[in-house]
Amino acid sequence: MKAVELRELTPEELVHHESELKRKLFNLRFQRASGELDNSAELLKTRKDIARAMTIISERKLGATRS
Repeated sequence: MKAVELRELTPEELVHHESELKRKLFNLRFQRASGELDNSAELLKTRKDIARAMTIISERKLGATRS
């Protein structure tokens, strides 16, 4: 998901999306360890999506404290 799309989400939706991505990453790591992972690039993509979501959450928290 692109950063523009993430910025349109409400804070609750954003936190929920982040937790879903973390769950997906866990499952991907489990698949890699068991040798079932077909597309290893999905790991990197998921990690980057988590970072995007966390960055937007941080920006919103900083923006709320500065205002």
